Amino acid sequence: VQGEVCNMINKKYNEFLPGVQSAEDLVSQVDGLSSNIDLLKAGIENEVQRDLNVAVAEFTELKQQLERDTLVLSILKKLQEFDTAIKEYNTALLEKKYVAAAQQLEKARSNLKTLESRKGFELKILKALGTELTVQTQNMLYHLGEEWQKLAVWKLPPSKESNSLESVMHLELQLRTAPSKEEEIAGPPVASVLQAFAVLGELHTKLKIFGQLLLKYILKPLISYQSLQPFTEEQSDAFILRFKSKEPKLDHSSPMEVFDKIKLVFEVLHKYLLNVPLEQPMEDKEECRVTLAELLGGMIWEELSDCLIQNCLVNSIPTNSSKLEQYIEVIKSTEEFEKALKNMKFLKGDTTDLLKYARNVNSHFANKKCQDVIVAARNLMTSEIHNTVKITPDSCVALPRLPDPGAGDDLKMQINSKPLHNDMVHLENETKLSQHTFSLPTCRISSSVEKLMELAYQTMLEATASTDQCCIQLFYSVRNIFQLFYDVVPTYHKENLQKLPQLAAIHHNNCMYIAHHLLTLGHQFQYRLTNILCDGAATFVDLVPGFRRLGMECFLAQMRVQKGEILERLSSARNFSNMDDEENYSAANKAIRQVLHQLKRLGKVWQDVLPVNVYCKAMGTLLNTALSEMVTRIAALEDISAEDADRLYSLCRTMVEEGPQVFTPLPEDDKNKKYQEEVPVYVQKWMMFKELMIILQANLQEIVDQWADGKGPLAAEFSAAEVKSLIRALFQNTERRAAALAKIK
Repeated sequence: VQGEVCNMINKKYNEFLPGVQSAEDLVSQVDGLSSNIDLLKAGIENEVQRDLNVAVAEFTELKQQLERDTLVLSILKKLQEFDTAIKEYNTALLEKKYVAAAQQLEKARSNLKTLESRKGFELKILKALGTELTVQTQNMLYHLGEEWQKLAVWKLPPSKESNSLESVMHLELQLRTAPSKEEEIAGPPVASVLQAFAVLGELHTKLKIFGQLLLKYILKPLISYQSLQPFTEEQSDAFILRFKSKEPKLDHSSPMEVFDKIKLVFEVLHKYLLNVPLEQPMEDKEECRVTLAELLGGMIWEELSDCLIQNCLVNSIPTNSSKLEQYIEVIKSTEEFEKALKNMKFLKGDTTDLLKYARNVNSHFANKKCQDVIVAARNLMTSEIHNTVKITPDSCVALPRLPDPGAGDDLKMQINSKPLHNDMVHLENETKLSQHTFSLPTCRISSSVEKLMELAYQTMLEATASTDQCCIQLFYSVRNIFQLFYDVVPTYHKENLQKLPQLAAIHHNNCMYIAHHLLTLGHQFQYRLTNILCDGAATFVDLVPGFRRLGMECFLAQMRVQKGEILERLSSARNFSNMDDEENYSAANKAIRQVLHQLKRLGKVWQDVLPVNVYCKAMGTLLNTALSEMVTRIAALEDISAEDADRLYSLCRTMVEEGPQVFTPLPEDDKNKKYQEEVPVYVQKWMMFKELMIILQANLQEIVDQWADGKGPLAAEFSAAEVKSLIRALFQNTERRAAALAKIK
């Protein structure tokens, strides 16, 4: 067994030994390769890497040099292009090829901007080049300016006041139509000069100045002055535009005439100056070029349009609705005017503000009519109040007869109701009201107020013949008239209304007159107004209380002033005491005379002004104030001697005799007696005053009889305490007086 084991081990050893030897050989080979690798690595690191770094550095340097050379080359190329452009510009300028010269200048400017944009590469020469470019540009603009002045020569008015008609007549505009022989160039001179301006970016400035001159000295004067007419004269090398004057036929030019004048000017400008494209023609863009006329139109059209509206179309708006149909001619003329300007390329786009204004004539008519109505109304309100006219119950506003209400349910109702009224006629009361029952009483009003009311009626009549919108505006303008009166008149005439009794009375009548008409003004037109207003909206009744109050307050304020003056005069009567003193009696008599004089003066200034009933009430109230004050003062006396009583009676008799004479409401004296006899009706204290006079002259028994146990006429006017006070003042303290006092209770 052991032998077998040993054989097996030897066998395995013999098999293993070659593998070990092979592995050892491989290890030795690997070690050799590893040493070779180390040698190679050391060689690369020491020699190849150094050579590579040198090559990279050389490549980078060459690359940077190339970039510098390329940049220098491009700059030199731009400098060369700049120099070439300047040389070609000078050549073109000498040959008067202005567009080419301007293009070369712009090319040079573009090259200079490119050079200046190079960061980190600044050349001192660039500043010199910029200066040269500026000099050459200004030189070019100077030459173009000289040419432009030859193309369009303005001879402006010498006067500083260049807007006057006489000054404008000296204006002249010459447009050159052909170049002189020594200046002949290819293409028209106008196109060359203006296109060169456009290339240099200066055309807008030049054209703006030209447009302002055109507006100020030609277009606006033609619109403003009707007599001014454009006059043209064609010469061999120029076309001259100037003005001539003719006698105007109307106050304002018709829009058609103005449009024709403006159109003539634009036709001349279009033919000889402005029909020029801003750029030279291109083969593929022939149809989309912008012309000089379009550029100028964009600059001046808005201002020209406003001027045409304010100074021409506004004046042509009709003042009467019957003339509105004729305005279609103005609208057509405006359309044709704009069409002509569009054909000449002065205008572009659709409808302008000018045509919109003309087409909106109904609205402008309403606005103008309303404005005119308000202006006319305000002028009437601020005119003198004291110029008056007499109003009687038969008076009516001067208007044409209004037509009957239109057909419809209202008319049918009237027709159907006739037989019913005929059948029932026997039921009517035979007693009929006077035709003047609801009329305004006879009085005087301001003529301006009568005209104001006529204006209101005429405007309402105008509204019935107008379109719905215009009708509404005119109706509310009439309302505005009365609201304006309510605000303006009391303020504008405030001082006179406070100081002058007659004006206060006239203002009172004016307000009542207006209120009287306002009651029915809307009703009279309700069937003829637009449907929007006929359903109860067309009324002025709401204004009536305000006008009545306005008139009453003004007159009552004047009444308070007069009452104050009466009381002030009576205050100088020394309380009517000690009338036996001559000085006291004289003062009292003077005070009464002054009161009567005041009342007579008021009676005269209100005569034939106030309605009779108002006149009598006003005079009665003032006379009553005087009598009431005298009664109060005399009844307050504690001691009245017999002589005092006689003199007091004399003073009272003066008031009773002369007081009624202040009642003179009518100019005819014989007609005033009726009102003088009715004084007790208007003077509340009249009977009391007469009873006081009786007491002053009566004895104790007569006073007791007048009292009649509180049932007599004395008791109707005085209280028991007042009668007793008078008895104590008039009579000495005796048994008879005591007995009389006992009966007064």
